[in-house]
Amino acid sequence: MSALELRASASLASIFGLRLLGMFVILPVFAIYAEHLPGGDNLTLVGVAIGAYGLTQAVLQIPFGWWSDRYGRKPVIYVGLTIFAVGSFVAAAAPNLYIVILGRVLQGAGAISAAVMAMAADLTREEQRAKAMAMIGSTIGLAFAVSLIVSPWLNRHIGVPGIFAMTGVLALLAMVVVWRIVPEVVETKPNTRGGPLRAFVAVLADPQLARVNYGVFALHAVLMALFIAIPFSLRDAGLPIGDHWKVYLPVMLGSFVLMVPPVMGQGRPGRLKPYFTGSVALLVLSHLALPWLSASVPLLSIFLLLFFAPFNVLEALLPTLTSKLAPAASKGVAIGVYSSVQFFGTFVGAVLGGYAYGRWGLPGVVIANAGLLVIWLMACMGMTSPVSSSRRSYTLPRLDAREAEALATRLRGLQGVRDARIVTSENTAYLEVDSTRFDEHNALQLITGET
Repeated sequence: MSALELRASASLASIFGLRLLGMFVILPVFAIYAEHLPGGDNLTLVGVAIGAYGLTQAVLQIPFGWWSDRYGRKPVIYVGLTIFAVGSFVAAAAPNLYIVILGRVLQGAGAISAAVMAMAADLTREEQRAKAMAMIGSTIGLAFAVSLIVSPWLNRHIGVPGIFAMTGVLALLAMVVVWRIVPEVVETKPNTRGGPLRAFVAVLADPQLARVNYGVFALHAVLMALFIAIPFSLRDAGLPIGDHWKVYLPVMLGSFVLMVPPVMGQGRPGRLKPYFTGSVALLVLSHLALPWLSASVPLLSIFLLLFFAPFNVLEALLPTLTSKLAPAASKGVAIGVYSSVQFFGTFVGAVLGGYAYGRWGLPGVVIANAGLLVIWLMACMGMTSPVSSSRRSYTLPRLDAREAEALATRLRGLQGVRDARIVTSENTAYLEVDSTRFDEHNALQLITGET
């Protein structure tokens, strides 16, 4: 990865991670805290307070994605982080559970996942994009693991209101990261005739994107259903709840190590589909083995490692595929649909897992998850690898925003150019091109003529 790509990937991953940490860190302690709030004796409302952010995330990812296509990534990220911070402070000051729910709804309304991932796609070459998405995607597991460890400690020292306030401060810090560290990109205004509805319909009608969207739905539904059952299984195997982090932390670290070879190697010709399909198949096999791996803590640790290694690989490859398959002018919409389906999967998985575990115990969760995964595995058989493209870069003299936007618009009109972005802070134009159709002479002539 180039210095620009590393800077962009690391900074955007930190934004994603800070926000996810704010989402996850209250989960281990909130239900007990809610008992002391007016309205907290209603467990249904407690569940609503915990899950409300997921529903608003699912609803608003698509509009935020389209707005990022239309008005630029950074402005949308600023707005989303501001809404998230306001929601955090509202929840921190809440005198009752109903105001906490309002705060959680506002937190979820800061739906910037699509804009962050679209910006990562804007700033990375196709052959390096999986690494950037892996850095961003791995923050989900890392934030989850860190939350399990630090939440009880934070609760002892600053309480749940303090944790909510801390998440608001983290969102403000993330805005500073966007302002000072994330590279500037001139966003050309795409052809938006027909508005977001037209772009939304085009994304939904694409069969390859549909496979990816079902995949992220199934992946996160399976994750949430599994974590209804696994804490009980660990406790039944003799591990106190306060010590569960001793399993999660090494498992997550080990899974991050195991994910590196497939993520690094998927860019080689012919490797993407085998790595992708193999990861889904490993999820199916690990679930089928779970009833025999639930008898002891070491065996459950093996299962979790077998689960999280392919989970992290798919978490990196799925957004990479979305960014490759999406039309250049609707990339934010496509990633918005992806993110909405992901959060909807989280909600459905929690409900499905709770029902299945309550009725049939661990075998019920295994059957429900395996069913979702087998459907996904069958869908993978019809998957085709995206058309390979390459990225070209050209040094430019200093341009103002108007000149840069005009040049990028004209570059996008050239034959073989899939997308064109100008990073004004680097004085560089980046073109994503179909090498079989692209004529570099035309691009050089246009750049020389413009500048």
